[in-house]
Amino acid sequence: MSSEKLTNAVGSPYYNHQDSQTVGPRGPVLLQDFILQENLAHFVRERIPERVVHAKGTGAYGKFTVTNDISQYTRAKLFSKLGNSCRMFARFSTVGGEKGSADTERDPRGFALKFYTEDGNWDLVGNNTPVFFIKDSKKFPDFIHTQKRQPKTNLKSATMMWDFWSLNPESLHQVMILMSDRGTPYGYRHMHGFGSHTFSMINANNERVWVKFHFKTKQGIKNFNQEDANKMKGENPDFAQEDLVKAIENGDFPKWTLYIQVMTDDEAKAFRWNPFDVTKIWPHSEFPLLEVGEMELNEIPINYFAHVEQAAFSPSNLVDGISFSPDKMLQGRLFSYPDAHRYRLGTNSHLLEVNRCPFAANNYQRDGRMADSSQYQDKPNYYPNSFDNIKPDPAYRSFEYDLDNTRISNFDRNENDDDHYTQPGLLYTKAMNDDDRSALVNNIVSSMRAIDGPMRATIINRQLCHFFRANIELGMKIAQSLNVNIDANMMTHAK
Repeated sequence: MSSEKLTNAVGSPYYNHQDSQTVGPRGPVLLQDFILQENLAHFVRERIPERVVHAKGTGAYGKFTVTNDISQYTRAKLFSKLGNSCRMFARFSTVGGEKGSADTERDPRGFALKFYTEDGNWDLVGNNTPVFFIKDSKKFPDFIHTQKRQPKTNLKSATMMWDFWSLNPESLHQVMILMSDRGTPYGYRHMHGFGSHTFSMINANNERVWVKFHFKTKQGIKNFNQEDANKMKGENPDFAQEDLVKAIENGDFPKWTLYIQVMTDDEAKAFRWNPFDVTKIWPHSEFPLLEVGEMELNEIPINYFAHVEQAAFSPSNLVDGISFSPDKMLQGRLFSYPDAHRYRLGTNSHLLEVNRCPFAANNYQRDGRMADSSQYQDKPNYYPNSFDNIKPDPAYRSFEYDLDNTRISNFDRNENDDDHYTQPGLLYTKAMNDDDRSALVNNIVSSMRAIDGPMRATIINRQLCHFFRANIELGMKIAQSLNVNIDANMMTHAK
């Protein structure tokens, strides 16, 4: 193997890499040693701001293949015929912890996907749960603050978490999933993924339906119990990272099957819950899963930082034939995610290898930090102009629709919009078996015992009322394990 010359960042060869230039063998270091300056200056700038949420994660490249015809619902070119495929990138993550936190923390798991399609990049940014804690993005900063560290002590606080959840009963559905063993999945290969939000699809006839995306793991569901998850934190805090890397390196490529649920406009208007409320599911018995395709991950990125750490996903990265919905959380993320990437990575983060569309990208955005002119070179930076031949294509005209009304309101409600208990109750009685229910109670009790301070009893009693409203048996088991006396007033409020 032929040797390569050692060079600095701009390609100039040099020899002394380990010895600084000094005045004599033991004299002071010279300012003119630009190699020393370059290495130290780059070193202290190697870290970029970590993600506020989803800071710790892993990622892999792979392939998505269409296995079923859904062209009746969408004109997206990817889904135009069976066998269509595209390259893709997936990033899995914990949500609330910092970059150095353990992979087995009790936490939702991020499930972010980037599909490199001929009509541009399509990002589906979801979690391993079909619902979320809140249904309005105005609450998001407050919610995340309760999952981070207490300002005074810089410690995680069960009191903050349960105080917020007990004051926001819409969180109950997600809280019960989180407190089950699904809150500690066995790595990333053995969990489902969900778009969580309601999206829309538009077909060739300009007809719209509402959809939800589901990725079902083909490896089978596997979770840690709380004891084993806590043990793994100490033995291997990077368990999920190692599990994914080793599986792919050994040729055991993880796979997921993509399904969609479909709801028409008429069905949305008649649905007993708000179909755009991310704290609610669509029952499979009413809106069955329709198979769409298969996702396979088969390539670990050559450099973690360049690809996984700098991957930038946003639900605003959509392709023709797939669009958004009135989901309030989704609407907030359409702004928040690109804004976060511009802060963390810079205005040209879309030009990084992991984020770049491999097909033609023609626009008039120029300059900014880390600009790369290889795509646009000396083309004009304004439109219209007399020099290029870029034309808007009417085939990609936005779908037009009427809003329900033109009145701005924060208060219009469907009569079931504040029903935060029926679905969590069904989760407990129908979706869980006896072992699941036992684990749920034990995990909730273990977490709530850590609530402290003068408001401890108030927070516990407030949260117990939510559990009672979801299911009396659930509330009683938790209350008894916490040694809480159930009085008539609490039962009255639980009805």
